Amino acid sequence: MSATLELAKALIARPSVTPDDHGCQALIAERLAAIGFEIEPMRFGEVDNLWARRGDDGPLFAFAGHTDVVPTGPVEDWRFDPFTPTIADGLLYGRGAADMKGSVAAMVVACEHFVAAHPGHSGSIAFLITSDEEGPATDGTVKVVETLEARGEKIDWCLVGEPSSSTRLGDVIKNGRRGSLNGDLRVIGKQGHVAYPHLAKNPLHAFAPVLQQLVEETWDHGNDFFPPTSFQISNLHMGAGAENVIPGDLRARFNLRFSTELSADDIRQRVGAMLDQGDFDYELNWRLSGNPFLTPAGELVDAAREAIREIAGIDPELSTSGGTSDGRFIAPTGAQVLELGPLNATIHQVDECVSVRDLDDLTQIYQRLLERLLPD
Repeated sequence: MSATLELAKALIARPSVTPDDHGCQALIAERLAAIGFEIEPMRFGEVDNLWARRGDDGPLFAFAGHTDVVPTGPVEDWRFDPFTPTIADGLLYGRGAADMKGSVAAMVVACEHFVAAHPGHSGSIAFLITSDEEGPATDGTVKVVETLEARGEKIDWCLVGEPSSSTRLGDVIKNGRRGSLNGDLRVIGKQGHVAYPHLAKNPLHAFAPVLQQLVEETWDHGNDFFPPTSFQISNLHMGAGAENVIPGDLRARFNLRFSTELSADDIRQRVGAMLDQGDFDYELNWRLSGNPFLTPAGELVDAAREAIREIAGIDPELSTSGGTSDGRFIAPTGAQVLELGPLNATIHQVDECVSVRDLDDLTQIYQRLLERLLPD
């Protein structure tokens, strides 16, 4: 059994459903301390975070990841117990196998191999590990980054181990992500009897023209790195509990995934202007999950591409698709940020799994990355 597979199994066996780390970070810290990392636990609220660093000089390369996992759903629907790591047909099954305990294991073992071969490497290596990525993400990476910024500790390059690959390991590198802005809207009408509509005000009838405008709006045309901004309703609710009652209000939740062509303020203003044109009163609350970020071609992108070509034998595609990641908290500090990990086909699903061979290849890719960026 390879060192990466052994560590991945040990991490999966810990039922660390967000925000419970369940001892994963202690295991990681023990391994890193043994190869010269200074260990600094950071707990905020109910969230355990780990900052570990080897070296004092720059440049600083950081691996970023998370030990928390999403709930399993009905355990009886799984082929194997989700917290009993099991190998079948060349795949390692278990919750977190792909997202992202497999990547974290590969990071740790890659560092062990790299330090053994290059004890006098240049620069510094760090790990930023949280148990809050799958949850509200308020006491995790964002708080660690705030702490580092306050004391002037700067990350130059950051690799996030999110499962970025599509059909084979290394075929996609995420060199950015779209921004995510959420709206919680209440349209205020007037409750009444359906047989006397002139004495009531149906909030959906009033809102429908504006909703159509929001859906059909061309927010931007995207650019070379990002698709056009999209608007999606995620929840629409109204009703007074009876079929003969016009409800008094309507609640809608919506999300905009936006490119670098827009700012969150641009979107807020445009949505507000459309709502103001409607024949209704409303209340609207916004929540910004993260701004878009992009890492253009440079040292980190080039090193990752070269490592993938050497180990996987393919030329990776750069992409900004998908949801948000904790890279959104790290990129604003000026760090170059990439996401590179295993296949994402089974993440958050029943029977989540990762290829055993891919875990070993990913370890080698991470090690080659360190060799290119932090030579002796």
